[in-house]
Amino acid sequence: MKLVYINKVGQNWKGEFIYEFLFSDKVDDIDGEGWDSYPSIGCPEPPEKKFIKEVGSIVTNLKLDLIQESASFGMWDAVDGIIAMAWENLENYDEYPERRLYFSFGEDKKSIEVKLYEKDVVLNYNKKIINT
Repeated sequence: MKLVYINKVGQNWKGEFIYEFLFSDKVDDIDGEGWDSYPSIGCPEPPEKKFIKEVGSIVTNLKLDLIQESASFGMWDAVDGIIAMAWENLENYDEYPERRLYFSFGEDKKSIEVKLYEKDVVLNYNKKIINT
């Protein structure tokens, strides 16, 4: 499974961030509403449901900056590998982390799980999504 989108759900009552990691079994020809917006500035939406095969969610204190919120880049920049889809926001850090989190379009699910685990975060998976 390959990462195709990270959806920011919001924050819970404790101020923790909630994200959904959307995975597909293919990365070719994936598209979504607003993916042509440049810069993104909140326009790109998740890919069509037919592409999503699995969803993992996290609840974390880690804040991620997302490509769909970028005022400089567009979604296709992430698809083309110019910039990551999401990266760890360092605003309130006292020092630079040993390893900074980032997630790329098309990145393998196992790679993402390992990166999150290094930060003591685990993806919780919904049931597999069956699209016909």
